[in-house]
Amino acid sequence: MPAESQAHQRRRRRTHLLLAGAAGLATAGALAAALPATATAEEGSAQHGGGYTYSRYQDVQLLSFNDLHGNLEPPAGSSGRLTEIQPDGTTKTIEGTGGVEYLATHLRQAREGKKYSITAAGGDMVGASPLISGLFHDEPTIEALNKLDLDVTSVGNHEFDEGAKELARLQKGGCHPTAGCYVEGEEFEGADFPYLAANVLDEKTNKPILKPYWVWKKRDVKVGFIGVTLEDTPGVVSAEGVKGLKFKDEVETINKYARVLQAQGVKSIVALIHEGGMPASGSYNYNCDSPGAGDGVSGPIVDIAKNITPQVDALVTGHTHAAYVCTIPDPSGKPRMVTSAASFGRLYTDTTLTYDRFTGDIARTAVKSANHVVTRDVPKAPDMTELISKWNTLAAPIGNRAIGYISADISNAGTESPIGDLIADAQLAHGKELDPETDLALMNPGGIRAPLTYVAKGSEGDGVVTYAEGFTVQPFSNTVNLQDFTGAQLVQVLKEQVSGTNTASPKILQVSSGLTYTLDLTKTGADRVVTDSIKLNGEAINPTATYRVATNSFLAGGGDGFPTLGQGTNDLVGSDDLTALEKYLTANSSASNPIAPPAANRITVVK
Repeated sequence: MPAESQAHQRRRRRTHLLLAGAAGLATAGALAAALPATATAEEGSAQHGGGYTYSRYQDVQLLSFNDLHGNLEPPAGSSGRLTEIQPDGTTKTIEGTGGVEYLATHLRQAREGKKYSITAAGGDMVGASPLISGLFHDEPTIEALNKLDLDVTSVGNHEFDEGAKELARLQKGGCHPTAGCYVEGEEFEGADFPYLAANVLDEKTNKPILKPYWVWKKRDVKVGFIGVTLEDTPGVVSAEGVKGLKFKDEVETINKYARVLQAQGVKSIVALIHEGGMPASGSYNYNCDSPGAGDGVSGPIVDIAKNITPQVDALVTGHTHAAYVCTIPDPSGKPRMVTSAASFGRLYTDTTLTYDRFTGDIARTAVKSANHVVTRDVPKAPDMTELISKWNTLAAPIGNRAIGYISADISNAGTESPIGDLIADAQLAHGKELDPETDLALMNPGGIRAPLTYVAKGSEGDGVVTYAEGFTVQPFSNTVNLQDFTGAQLVQVLKEQVSGTNTASPKILQVSSGLTYTLDLTKTGADRVVTDSIKLNGEAINPTATYRVATNSFLAGGGDGFPTLGQGTNDLVGSDDLTALEKYLTANSSASNPIAPPAANRITVVK
């Protein structure tokens, strides 16, 4: 009989532990109220006569994170930055956070001495990944998550970037259907942990495409997890990625499976929700409850949290890449913990849930939680260093190639960002190659995943842009598409940035050189785009004239809440967007004449 692979042995060991009982939930701080004076959170106590019994209350540690997006190496520039509120009320910028070598160390240290500990995630573990993971269809990230001892995660919208079949492969294993196996003699083992997709149904069977829930057990302690992604996933993923799928309401789905778990005797329940909110402060340690319960956060998660059944004890969220630890009242009016750990592995959340053995439920008054920075001042986890080295060696022939030169960091911060302007200019240039009549280009901000940084990441030298860095900025492999629109339609597109599905959370398109307008944030809805300010090369937009517009294929399909962009005519499909960026950088920069960051002065913002 052939020997089992190490991965299979590891998976079997972990399955045995979970069946026997394993894991839990963690510590940190909001919702403080004392347990009964007789209560204890110790695991057990000896009894007279030699017997052994458990105390009533048991602390269970929940470590959680979200929106990793395949960032195995430390994220660069602003993607690795955090803001921290100081004791005197001022803020401090923390540079250099994240990276799975450090995340692994922090999580392992946090688990020390915790007999009941579980690690969970809120989706978008993969997708929009840097080259080291994205080039290999995110197999490296799944391998890293296995080594992190991730126990369970919800799906996020980016888990559907390559469709349901590819997501199933990431769960179950097997080599990629077209790329094959990347290492000779090694077949991809898949995820050791369950992906939960309670609200993602197959259109034909009307059943969830993956497990809707999962129960963690250790001795007599049971905690159920329900995982969902945002109902609007089809609006933020390409049509091909969600083909044949239905996405149901988050609240209805969670409440449904909470009843199922309750019927099975599982009273302690955590919801993993790939949808989130925006705190009033961008600092990771902001006291979200300081103005009053729930007042410190806004966005979709607030209404979701207020309507999820009180049977659910805590919510781990994501999607917005924000950091918060808040309490939001459940339908019965009781405060309930809602957390998010920013993105890219820069933070992890440590939550303590106190399990009541008499009721089988969480003593909600004892829930505590806090976000912790994944600093780089701890030892690197050797197994993660080895994993990164393995995949970097495979990626090096492609990733290390120079594609351009920059004179300074090209940031992705702000309503209009320098990197957004650069990408839009690159797509306009590519559009003009395809059709000289191309007038302008529009780029969705969500398609820009990172800045370009001046300081070298490797041996390429400062100011050199490598293919790997370009891939990290634009990892989706969208094509650059040309379409014709009337001037009236173009104005409508700009107004859709701040109206319709984008009313509450505007998506400001990045625009190519020559297109200017005013965004007045003191107004509401579509009026925030000042119509008579919209000009192309200094001339007002003619409502009846035809304009040739370059966008990526995702926007050209009406994605991100821009239905008018799906109504263009005279379509022409060009190269992929990364190729367009590479050609633009190569044509417009050199070692002796690097490209400077655009001024980001095309959109005038009134606040």
